Amino acid sequence: MHTTAANAVELATSIVKGLGDEDRITVAVCPPFPYLGLVGQVLRGSPVALGAQNMYPEQEGAFTGEVSPTMLLDVGCRYVILGHSERRHKLDESDAFINKKVRKALAVGLQAILCVGETLQEREENKTEAILERQVRNGLADVNRNDLRALALAYEPVWAIGTGRNATPDQAQQAIAFIRKIIADIFGEETAQAVPIQYGGSVKLDNAASLMAQPDVDGALVGGACLIAEQFLAIIRAAIR
Repeated sequence: MHTTAANAVELATSIVKGLGDEDRITVAVCPPFPYLGLVGQVLRGSPVALGAQNMYPEQEGAFTGEVSPTMLLDVGCRYVILGHSERRHKLDESDAFINKKVRKALAVGLQAILCVGETLQEREENKTEAILERQVRNGLADVNRNDLRALALAYEPVWAIGTGRNATPDQAQQAIAFIRKIIADIFGEETAQAVPIQYGGSVKLDNAASLMAQPDVDGALVGGACLIAEQFLAIIRAAIR
């Protein structure tokens, strides 16, 4: 929940210019709802895709204050972030509600980024794997194997979101390898290897390269560092390997 309209346009413009025609990696930006249209205009014709930070799992209706997946498509979104830890833990979104969003997003043609991760207390109580297994299995319940081609996951430990504290490369690798193992158990090894799994949680220039160098880490879900174009572009460059 950052930026003004002017800041959002300036930031998107700088990212587009800085990225140029680089196409070796996939880059998307997910501004707040009020700025989706403005940022979408800046991104048009560039390799940078537009995404949203959330959605409501209905196409239309009496849901005052909510935004539907078809509205996101209408303003040019390709991606939507679902189950972000802040929505799980500050707004009490349940696994079942997040699963409903995932299934709706995929059904209408959006590419979903499903976020999972444990709290500090859960990690200290050695519950990380149990929490991840519950969130992944519940989040992907009744999802068709073929639909996973339009889905990515993001491991974002709650204790690393906006705290300046991040998982070590080994911790990120272990958690993401475990997530991939769960997906393999549900959908098969070939599907599990094809699903992109990112790390999110205080990703910065000084740790981005080491995190993304891990064999199972396919990218980064960047938070505060993406608010400064030079930092975000440097993280993008760190992903090119």
